Amino acid sequence: MGTVNKSQPVAWPVETDQRKFLDLIHKLPPSLLRFVKFCLVGGSGVIVDMTVLYLLADPSRMGWNITLSKICAAEIAMINNFTWNELWTFRPSDSRKGIFRRFLVFNAICGVGIALAVLLLHLFHTWLGWNLYLSNLFAIILVTVWNYQSNLRFTWRL
Repeated sequence: MGTVNKSQPVAWPVETDQRKFLDLIHKLPPSLLRFVKFCLVGGSGVIVDMTVLYLLADPSRMGWNITLSKICAAEIAMINNFTWNELWTFRPSDSRKGIFRRFLVFNAICGVGIALAVLLLHLFHTWLGWNLYLSNLFAIILVTVWNYQSNLRFTWRL
């Protein structure tokens, strides 16, 4: 019978794959890495938005009005996104200086982004007759580029 040597950890292939993935991420050009981080933060914002919307609007939870629930959910998601972009994606050298101004600019840009997404969704789906979900995907992609470029230029001034 073979014996197991408990002093050496078992090397799982997943750890190797994770290391390779992290190595690949760290080799990205800084501007592309920043965009990837921005998109990951945006993904976390979607989860926050959906969770808050569920908690506020679902009749089995708080049962609030859908419009009010969506406004609250979107704002909480924007606060989440601003915080993570401030701390992780852009990390300004003096993060406290001008943080309130950056927050207001971020909210304004993302608010315009929401309006653009609604317009683009209607353009692609209603006027061009595209599939609803394909239309939404294209609207999200275009608005993500808008949000990133605008925040890069105006919020964090890079």
